[in-house]
Amino acid sequence: MPTETKPTMLKDPWHRFILMLVLFMVVNGVYLSLFPQATAKPVAEIAYSRFKTDLRQGHVAEVTIQGDSLSGLFIEERPFYADELVAGRFEGTRSFQGFRTTLPPLDDPELIQLFDQHGVIVNAKPVGERPLLTSLLVSLLPWVLIIGFWLYFMRRMSKQGGPFGNIMNKFGKSGARQYSPKSSPITFADVAGLAEAKQELQETIAYLKDPDKFSRLGGKVPRGVLLVGPPGTGKTLMARAVAGEADVAFFNISASQFIEMFVGVGASRVRDLFSDAKKNAPSIIFIDELDAVGRARGTGFGGGNDEREQTLNQLLSELDGFDPHDEVIVLAATNRPDVLDSALLRPGRFDRTVVVERPDWRDRAKILAVHTRDIPLAVDVDLELIAKGTPGMVGADLQSLVNEAALIAAREDAEKVTNLHLERAKDRQLMGMERKLFLSEREKRITAFHEAGHALVARCLPNTDPIHKVTIIPRGQALGVTQQLPEDDRYHYQRSYLMSRLAVMLGGRIAEKLQFGEFSTGAQNDLKQVMDLAEKMVCQWGMSERLGPQSFSRGEEHPFLGRKLATEKAFSERTAWLIDQEIEKLISLAESYAIRALNENREILEILARYLFDEETLDRARLEEIFKEENLTIAADQDPQLGTDD
Repeated sequence: MPTETKPTMLKDPWHRFILMLVLFMVVNGVYLSLFPQATAKPVAEIAYSRFKTDLRQGHVAEVTIQGDSLSGLFIEERPFYADELVAGRFEGTRSFQGFRTTLPPLDDPELIQLFDQHGVIVNAKPVGERPLLTSLLVSLLPWVLIIGFWLYFMRRMSKQGGPFGNIMNKFGKSGARQYSPKSSPITFADVAGLAEAKQELQETIAYLKDPDKFSRLGGKVPRGVLLVGPPGTGKTLMARAVAGEADVAFFNISASQFIEMFVGVGASRVRDLFSDAKKNAPSIIFIDELDAVGRARGTGFGGGNDEREQTLNQLLSELDGFDPHDEVIVLAATNRPDVLDSALLRPGRFDRTVVVERPDWRDRAKILAVHTRDIPLAVDVDLELIAKGTPGMVGADLQSLVNEAALIAAREDAEKVTNLHLERAKDRQLMGMERKLFLSEREKRITAFHEAGHALVARCLPNTDPIHKVTIIPRGQALGVTQQLPEDDRYHYQRSYLMSRLAVMLGGRIAEKLQFGEFSTGAQNDLKQVMDLAEKMVCQWGMSERLGPQSFSRGEEHPFLGRKLATEKAFSERTAWLIDQEIEKLISLAESYAIRALNENREILEILARYLFDEETLDRARLEEIFKEENLTIAADQDPQLGTDD
């Protein structure tokens, strides 16, 4: 039903007439002041001496003095003087009656006597005098403009509900983007993997398509669904696919858009968002990065009265308040569910939590297939092999990998993307970009022995991931890289595997010590990873025989909730000392494994370092060839107790 609109100021005929009249008066006044009307007869500019000559001869009838300007009329029209005609001062006019001249800076007492002697009429005007109409317009124009603008803005602001109604109305709008069903072509077919998440969301989609099917039996669909997972796993993509599958209106907004510098604006935007969604019901509201506004209350600044908490309170009210929203489903995404307010996660608000986890290699192969649909691939491309070599990567990483491979192929003017392009893109993703860094021969040898130590320990110890590639070409921030890739995705890490991993990370440092008799700074990143892993083994995973199955919050101070989480156990100084002792014990044990593996295969270490020095990069096949040619000792065969404290 069309709504009736009231005429605005510019649409009202009387207002238009008054506005046009004011504009006409202003333009006319400016025109008259800038371009005064010309006199009937031409006015001649003459010299002051010529004027006094004519005055003595009795030819002047009337004069007007205004400042240093003197104008007047002769008794009758006069022809130009011969010298002035020659000078061309009057451009062909042959006679004149009016004249104008400039008074000298010094007073001329003779001038007044000549005026009296010849009966000349003398008029005097103040300097800067304007015509009456111009003066009237100039004096009234500021008041007309001020009153006009004041009436106009008062009329407009009265329609917005107050003097700041228009400004606050814009601030109070949610700013959410609304997508119609036709403008969101993404469906579940465009989202590879995530089978469990799709199954969880199918029920929500079915309710939005046919709500009577569920309400007939008294069932209620979850009002809120929280998508939780690491960054880049496809939470936002999943929400867009839900909108495309449900064929309903979709409102997309980031939680940070609710927060403004003005108190109350965030709550107003929440109200506006839900109001728009209810008008377009059935609909879906998707709030991305929910933790920006949904953090636990009482942990920010302002004693619980800051803008974020006011916005959260309004969001809680809209999710489960007196005003129902049965046909409005709220989807939200976050990668920090641990900091969300408990009231936000209770039933009735976000009833379900859908975990969007990192994909395994099978799902990664499907994701690669989706991202390569529009890319010409060579026949040698094996997406499953690439997927197995990208453990831990999420959808965003795989999309970047495919794009990087396409860029590499384009730089080489290749017609198709080959498996080599994908491998080079994968190496850049996992190890960093190659750097053109000049290394001296000694530094290159140190790097070669360092990486050979990593590779040899990884080959000798059991329960280690296969070596994919070893290189001494500088990549990223590292001068060399030893890359290990698991044969399949791991979800459980046993103590023996973690001990071998500690030994591998210490292998490069120990190899430097064996060959050169001293350590270098090249193991800085290795030592940091060793400390982090050993601390988790003792404090989080209970892998210390002395401390037993206990969990400590050491090194996990919460930035908003204080030093320790309320559910975690505090510990004494003695326990902290024991933790330090156990961490040191694990690192020492892992170091002994690495020292033994390298001492028993010292010759192979030197051979492997020499190959690395010459070839710079060794892949898995080349490494196996080298190890097969040499008599490599496997330390695990002689140490069945590897992974214990005994």
